Amino acid sequence: MKALTYLRCFFYNAINWNIRLATFLLINDIKGERKYGIHTSGLDELESLEDDGIDISNNSIYTPVSYFLLENTFKHLPTNIRKHFIDFGCGYGRAMCVAAHHGFKKVSGIDFSREFCEVAKKNLAITKEKISNFKSNVINNDAFYYEIQNDADCLFFFNPFNEIIMSGVVNNVLDSLDEKPRTIYIVYINPIHKDQWIEAGFKEVYHYQRLKYLEQSILVYKP
Repeated sequence: MKALTYLRCFFYNAINWNIRLATFLLINDIKGERKYGIHTSGLDELESLEDDGIDISNNSIYTPVSYFLLENTFKHLPTNIRKHFIDFGCGYGRAMCVAAHHGFKKVSGIDFSREFCEVAKKNLAITKEKISNFKSNVINNDAFYYEIQNDADCLFFFNPFNEIIMSGVVNNVLDSLDEKPRTIYIVYINPIHKDQWIEAGFKEVYHYQRLKYLEQSILVYKP
């Protein structure tokens, strides 16, 4: 079953991007799944949600973020930023599990797919068997309406939705910062709507790009 999942993802990436990138992602997926012991690889075009009458026009298909970019992220985050990691469009929970392995005391994920949320919970349970000193929460909801907790210090996005939903999230973050001014980091993979964060007062402190399509940005807000 895993082999079929890997092959499906490989051919999707090869057709839509290129073989070199598809090969890189495949190798890192296999290595990452073995390293962390979780099952997050996959591809879902959200057709089942559409069949249930859920509007998917503002959202991207599910494909997990590269383990390479995830681990590169935590190398470039300050070590004191480890309170509360929130993944918007958490999918099967890959980013949350890796964040827990890199010292976050609390990880949360939000996704509008109930099925994805259930898989994410299972992967977090596997992670807790290895490292028990973190709390987790997975919310089945629309990110547009998600209220940012005042302890959140790192927000993660793998291009999960369009500029409409992102604008709502940005406003929610600003509301949280008004209520409790603090330093907060944004990790944005494939940062198509990065300008919204910069216009909101965030500053890009790290940028990385590889193989043209593997791109990440880390932004920070300091009061």
